[in-house]
Amino acid sequence: MADTYTPPVAGTGVKATIQRIGGHLAGMIMPNIGAFIAWGLITALFIPTGWLPNETLGKMVGPIISTLLPVLIAYTGGRMVHGQRGAVVGAVAVMGVVVGTDAPMFLGAMIIGPLTALILKYVDKFTEARTRAGFEMLVDNFSAGIVGAAMAVVGFLAIGPVVQTITTAAGQAVEWLITNNLLPVASLLIEPAKVLFLNNAINHGVLSPLGVAEAAETGKSILFMLESNPGPGLGLLLAYLLFGPRALRPSTPAAMIIHFFGGIHEIYFPYVLMKPRLIAAVILGGAAGVFTFMITGAGLVATPSPGSIFAYIAVTPKGGWLASSLGILVAAAVSFAVAAVLLGFGRGEKKDGEDDPATTGAETGAEPLTSKEA
Repeated sequence: MADTYTPPVAGTGVKATIQRIGGHLAGMIMPNIGAFIAWGLITALFIPTGWLPNETLGKMVGPIISTLLPVLIAYTGGRMVHGQRGAVVGAVAVMGVVVGTDAPMFLGAMIIGPLTALILKYVDKFTEARTRAGFEMLVDNFSAGIVGAAMAVVGFLAIGPVVQTITTAAGQAVEWLITNNLLPVASLLIEPAKVLFLNNAINHGVLSPLGVAEAAETGKSILFMLESNPGPGLGLLLAYLLFGPRALRPSTPAAMIIHFFGGIHEIYFPYVLMKPRLIAAVILGGAAGVFTFMITGAGLVATPSPGSIFAYIAVTPKGGWLASSLGILVAAAVSFAVAAVLLGFGRGEKKDGEDDPATTGAETGAEPLTSKEA
């Protein structure tokens, strides 16, 4: 099934290149959606603000998001580039990024996994013709070990800090927009940052501390609603359900439930990565939601964690449910409308049973991601 996530892209221009890159990024996430759902369920149930708070079981949340998920992403990215050997060295190398930083390194994993596998691929080409018979296993094992260890050090010293710097810069940019009363414009940074899995850094690193300070003075804060609004993601997934690639439509109902009711926004990020132009839909949906929150005077008393509709209801002050709900609905409607237009209302998708090579891949993300590319 993983091979069907990112069909071929026609053309060689900038648009096709962006689609291929987005398709490759999505290809690292989509096969691991089950792991994201498992983490989401554990988070929604057992964290202190969850449905069944349990301090002991809640200890799984941190290691899964900080270690397991980045390792899975890097493993998958390495496998896409150089088969099982690429997967192994990608998983080894990402540990340098994981250990070297505090924030969840999804973006770092997307970089170092395929990069390490690519390096090993060229090393294997170099050693293949120069290795004497009987020494193949020895050379293969040591070359993989050396490349994996070296890239783990590079990840610890270079890639991790660079990604951490990018995350910090994004947070500072959002903070500048907030302090200059440009809240709807903040969606231009927040939504793309979310899709690159920087949502926790933006929300908990910037918006939540500022929101806590404002709520202490006024009793509520709109800042809690900027990143956590489930409306844009819901609208995007609904558009995918009705107008997206037919192979992906069956996966969207479960994603919508996990996203809207479970509050796990990461579930919709791969759908944007597969068709990067859809970032416009979530940006405009997010901006529309923020604008609605502003004109209705909406605000929350604390961060909705996780960002589900139930969490929103729980932290909405008395009398503010209409304003909060309206902002979510407007965001979902705008995101759905824009995404539907960008998806061409499904006109470019094949009908069931068709297999026309002339149309395959005209609308979607990237080259097939299989181990045969090794």
